[in-house]
Amino acid sequence: MWNWMMLGLESNRVIGLRLAKLMRGGKAAQREAQRMVSEKVLAAAKAGTSLLAGASGDKIVEQYRRKVAAKAKRLSRKRTRKRKSR
Repeated sequence: MWNWMMLGLESNRVIGLRLAKLMRGGKAAQREAQRMVSEKVLAAAKAGTSLLAGASGDKIVEQYRRKVAAKAKRLSRKRTRKRKSR
């Protein structure tokens, strides 16, 4: 039960970070939206494959939690971009 609750909390943080990025707009937001959709499709396929291979619900939730943690880390990094001089 702990993994399930933590997945909900951690996912909520990622949703907030993604919404903030999407609200800023631009190319980065467009890339994030495309990435979000493709990640969801791949995660669902992997979960289905794991389930068919006999993985427990807890094991699948652990897989999701690892992915969510990586997304949170990526989205919370401060990006410093150097501007090109003209």
